[in-house]
Amino acid sequence: MFYNLLYPLRDFVSAFNIFRYITFRAVMAALTAFILSLIFGPILINKLKTLKIGEKINKDDSAKLDDLHRHKQDTPTMGGILILGTVVVSTLIWADVTNRNIWIVLLSMIWLGATGFIDDYLKQVKKKSKGISATVKLSSQIVLGLIIGLIILLGAQSNVKLDLPFLKDVSFDLDGLYVLFVILVIAGSSNAVNLTDGLDGLAIGIVVMVAVAFSILCYVSGNFNLSNYLLVPYIRGSGELAVFCASIVGAGLGFLWFNCYPATIFMGDVGSLALGGAIGTVALLIKKELLLIIVGGIFVIEALSVILQVASFKLTKRRIFKIAPLHHHFQFLNWPENKVIVRFWIIAGLLAVLTLVTLKIR
Repeated sequence: MFYNLLYPLRDFVSAFNIFRYITFRAVMAALTAFILSLIFGPILINKLKTLKIGEKINKDDSAKLDDLHRHKQDTPTMGGILILGTVVVSTLIWADVTNRNIWIVLLSMIWLGATGFIDDYLKQVKKKSKGISATVKLSSQIVLGLIIGLIILLGAQSNVKLDLPFLKDVSFDLDGLYVLFVILVIAGSSNAVNLTDGLDGLAIGIVVMVAVAFSILCYVSGNFNLSNYLLVPYIRGSGELAVFCASIVGAGLGFLWFNCYPATIFMGDVGSLALGGAIGTVALLIKKELLLIIVGGIFVIEALSVILQVASFKLTKRRIFKIAPLHHHFQFLNWPENKVIVRFWIIAGLLAVLTLVTLKIR
């Protein structure tokens, strides 16, 4: 918004020329989201406490897991409202609001945030322990994927090719399968972050690292000279997504201020579903879908641990892990919660660096 309002006045006030630079606006978006989170975080926490919207530990999933997490009982949840609010506000303030890509990612985030909000509301307020059904949740993700897939497919810069990391000028044309692929990416990334959100600060810490990596990837993809030098596809307008990703970084760090161990608030489905879907949408818009597997490697492994556990038990009546998702398995190996969190963060950080290295290895 500042870009659209102030940059046109640069001929009258030369200082306004600074709004031209995506790097400046991305940094300011991150700072704005972070400061807003610190301001409104305590207000939201107190409001959630007043409404008695807190974590319920007796879930009948595992008695041992319930014992490990007993201290989290009644900790305010649905904190993802804070993340969504600060990301949307800071993005609208600092991004070019005429950019089509910005509205696509905001659509994805708000849509899945609303889905998660309804799920959390049913659990916390209506006391329906299961929230919305898995079928309804998946249907919401499929419809969103269908809409975004068609928007991309019918866009002026339609590109249905799947680029392979580490290889130059090698891609697969998805043709009629593209919309189905978009649905898979959005549903997969959204659910993967949701499954990872089980320990204090675990999911949001990893999301921040992924968002930092994608901020750089977006900037490179939207810069003709850089993309040409690094031999990556130039996608007009994608650089503006760096501002959105930077907003996630700032909002994530602000939320982590309260969500770090021991957490005073949890994000709930309203946050995890929205963040996962938004990251997946960014990957689609900058044609870095397969890099999502690397940069979000922890999310992928967490989701696979659940899939493998369920498949193994149904087929052989045996479990591969002591419990799934994977982070709880390490808790059952007597790793302290904060050790599991930090070690997963370390791996996520290394994967983010590896993802950026792929820009030079082609």
